[in-house]
Formats: sequence, C-alpha cells, structure tokens
Amino acid sequence: METRINVFEKGQKAISTLFGVSGYLKKSGLEKSLLELVDFRVSQINNCAYCLDMHSKEAIANGETTQRLFGLSAWRETPYFTERERAALAYAEAVNACDVPDKVYNVAKASFSEEELIDLTLAIGAINIWNRINIAFANTPGAYRVGQFG
Repeated sequence: METRINVFEKGQKAISTLFGVSGYLKKSGLEKSLLELVDFRVSQINNCAYCLDMHSKEAIANGETTQRLFGLSAWRETPYFTERERAALAYAEAVNACDVPDKVYNVAKASFSEEELIDLTLAIGAINIWNRINIAFANTPGAYRVGQFG
C-alpha cells in the first residue's frame, strides 16, 4: 500500500490541532497506560494498522505487556485488566459505536470523575480522527518510532 498524501508534511496546520489535543490528554489525570489501551482498542475496532503499530510500540515502551495487548480484543474474557481499565474499554467501545447504554455509562461514571470521563471521551474521539486520517491517506505502518510525535 502506498501513502496517498503525507499528512504530516502537507497537513501541518490541521494536524497541529490534533497534536494539541494529544498534548492536553497527556497532561490530564488519565493514566498514560489507560490512554494507550483505549487508543489500541479503538484502533483495533477501526482496523487502523498505522495506529496499531504506533500504540503497540508506545504501550510496550511504557511497560505494557504483550500478553495484555494480544488479549485486548477479547478483554472481557481475560483476567488481565483492572476494573477501571474494563470500564474504560467498555465505554470506549460504546462511544466508538455511537451507542452508550446507561449500564455502560454508569459503570464508567463509577470509575472516573466527571472531568476524567470528559477527557476519556475526548481521547476516544481523538483516536477516531487519527484512525480516519491514517486510513484515508493510507499511512504505512511499521516505520513509527517510540516518541516520534512527542
């Protein structure tokens, strides 16, 4: 697959706004490990190979285990994830599907403060935008280096 447009080169003005959101989220109260799990899971659902490559590398560099990453698509059937992570993953899947039932929302609300829940929702929306950009412009997975984008 050949990259259609190098969005990081040609779309610097637009992409800088997304980097701003990412910078905000890095400073939020949400754990970096949790954000990486959410980014990886949403990227799995959306079939974004570029983001899966990036977030697997970032997660592992930050101490995530391969066992948990390999089991993430079946997280409900594994004992590897905390209740907070499970709440975030269920919420991420629901938000990604644009259908957040009260049961899922209430579990998330019990695990996160209101500000954290807003930040988590922003993170889910942000990874969706990144997924769509990388899929639309066929950014090639494999070359990402840990910390490449700050």
